[in-house]
Parts: sequence; C-alpha cells; structure tokens
Amino acid sequence: MIAAMKRREFITLLGGAAAWPLVAHAQQSARVRRIGVLTNLPENDPESKSRNAAFLQALQQLGWTDGGNIRIDYRWTLGDAERTRKYAAELVALAAAVILAVGGEVMVSLRQATRTVPIVFVLVPDPVGAGFVDNLSHPGGNATGFTPNEMA
Repeated sequence: MIAAMKRREFITLLGGAAAWPLVAHAQQSARVRRIGVLTNLPENDPESKSRNAAFLQALQQLGWTDGGNIRIDYRWTLGDAERTRKYAAELVALAAAVILAVGGEVMVSLRQATRTVPIVFVLVPDPVGAGFVDNLSHPGGNATGFTPNEMA
C-alpha cells in the first residue's frame, strides 16, 4: 500500500509539473526512475520548450534531477500518427515508470500500447468522452491527468 501511495504521489507530481504549479510532493529513491514524455509538439516549439523547462525546474525543486535520480526520454511526434504509434510502443518497451502524454492523439496510441504503465495526460479536453478514464473523480485503469478545466 505504501509503494502504491508513493507511485500515486509521483504520478501526481508528473502531471502537475507538466501543466500547473505542483500540488503534490514526491519522495526520492536510490534507484534511477525513467519517465517517458510523448508529445505532439515539435521539439523546438517555444511552448514545448517552456513547458519542458517548467517541468524540469519543478522536478528539481522536489529533488528529482534528470541524469541523476531520474532519466527522461522525450519523443516528439509532430502530429504524425505513425510516429506517434511507434514512439508510444518505444516508451512502453523502455520500461518507463510513468509516461507523460501531451494531447489526445498521443493518448490514443499510448492506450493501445499499454494498460499497465501509468500514464499522466495533459491537454486532453474530454478524457471521459474519449474513453481514457472512467470518470474525473475516479479515473480507474492506468491513466490519470488534467483537462483544461480540472484534474482527472
């Protein structure tokens, strides 16, 4: 139960750091954890750069450092459906502890690739309608995240 609580805190941290100020605290571990980031934005997009910088800063403030106790694997799909499917499968195969999904198209491919790796989504306007979660208060399954208006 404690391990599940720590995992949930880490997933909450991941989702919160990606879109809004952090609402939860994560605890460090001696082992290096792998985070996958799958986004439909291009790597050099100013919005993508800004979000990634905020994400890294928030993680660092909580003691998580890329190249230290975490490793972040980024994949940019550029909105290409085939690339999205390929990268979703890649991140699952890398055994990421959690995957951050940016956008609904990305979520579709990740949900097809895994039902076990935790997924935190952002920028998904209707995760219930899309079938990514059961409902907003109790998402169920392996996906949780943020809609533009509230947390799922």
